[in-house]
Amino acid sequence: MGTKQNVYGEGNYEATRQYNASTKKFIEAGKVEKAARDAAPNSPEEATQMKQAEQAALLRAKDSPPPVKEPPPADPAIKDPARTESKPRAS
Repeated sequence: MGTKQNVYGEGNYEATRQYNASTKKFIEAGKVEKAARDAAPNSPEEATQMKQAEQAALLRAKDSPPPVKEPPPADPAIKDPARTESKPRAS
């Protein structure tokens, strides 16, 4: 077998080392707060657009559940006789 000098994707350990070193340098330089402020939306409209883009991306994500609220559980067809009507129902 040949050498693995041109390894790409998940097996590219050199690229992983370079990324980790660059990330560590970025954090240690104190640039995270400024980058976060620069990335923040400048208006409510921009915030809405960013949220919509995030939702659209989550719909396409492989291992993420879709960002849809689950409907509330339905009442059982048969009531439990041990349950009294005076008790508040848990939500």
